[in-house]
Amino acid sequence: MNLQQLESTARELVPGGKGILAADESTGTVTKRFNAVDIESTEENRRAYREMLFTTPGIGEYLSGVILFDETIRQKASDGTPLLEVIERQGIIPGIKVDKSTVPLPLSPDEKYTQGLDGLRDRLEEYREMGARFTKWRAVITIGDSIPTVNCIESNARALALFAAFSQEAGLVPIVEPEVLIDGDHSIERSDEVNEWTLRSTFNALYEQGVHLEGALLKPNMVISGKDSPEQASIEEVARYTIKCMLRSVPAAVPGIVFLSGGQSDVSATEHLNAMNNAMYGNLPWEISFSWARALQGKPMEIWGGDSSNAKEAQKVFHHRARMASTARYGTYSEDMEDQAA
Repeated sequence: MNLQQLESTARELVPGGKGILAADESTGTVTKRFNAVDIESTEENRRAYREMLFTTPGIGEYLSGVILFDETIRQKASDGTPLLEVIERQGIIPGIKVDKSTVPLPLSPDEKYTQGLDGLRDRLEEYREMGARFTKWRAVITIGDSIPTVNCIESNARALALFAAFSQEAGLVPIVEPEVLIDGDHSIERSDEVNEWTLRSTFNALYEQGVHLEGALLKPNMVISGKDSPEQASIEEVARYTIKCMLRSVPAAVPGIVFLSGGQSDVSATEHLNAMNNAMYGNLPWEISFSWARALQGKPMEIWGGDSSNAKEAQKVFHHRARMASTARYGTYSEDMEDQAA
């Protein structure tokens, strides 16, 4: 394990003005999103869609990395170039999702546990040889009546820690993703409580497993009111709660926090990221960045619609959304930028 190399790659993934595209949707997930906009989910359509994103001119100005799914890392562009090479030509670092999705937690079916540790060492070696330089693993924490439980948070924290250790052993930077879902009617105060609990447990497990924090990244959700809560927190409240939660829970040794969008609209996610990067919060110990799927891809996917003649227009919208996220990294985003683009 080359610690210097891990640290260097982790820092390369969170430079100023750049973030990570999460293009690692499983076949089942991307099929649901395709179905919602009347796109047939064939392997060729999935390949063509990812190629459309990865070949967007100038996208490397705003993206430092792309997280891929197993199917995608093995695919080629229409001219025969491996998609992984297409990404690298843009100056973007390729990564890979390595978890095997979630199953109901034993004896607590309303909670989830993430699978994928079996055979992970061998898979990591293969992905590294293919050219991946970082990995990602997602755990899911649900807020509800009498949940989350200690068993759910601790079992997922241990799995995240083992994933991170296996990844670093293979020379790959792990992105640790303990996602507290926004589903439910809970308050932002309850969200804050569960997020801090989850993050503290995760970092305790990472410490016990011997994970080198300087060579890892955190991908958490923002601290937000439950989506069905009658009282929705303001942009400023979300930023304040989120930053305070991170300061209480995330060691300064971690180079960057790459927030997921977690069901937010593209504009809402951008506004929240912008508020967190605003100068009013002063200097923070980590980079505050993004690792988004729907907040970058939602509109481009709808415009593309499975028709190659729409690719250029979809790429323009994708480029715009990435540029908006980039400005939010600097805390200089405003809604006027959306109007100007329109």
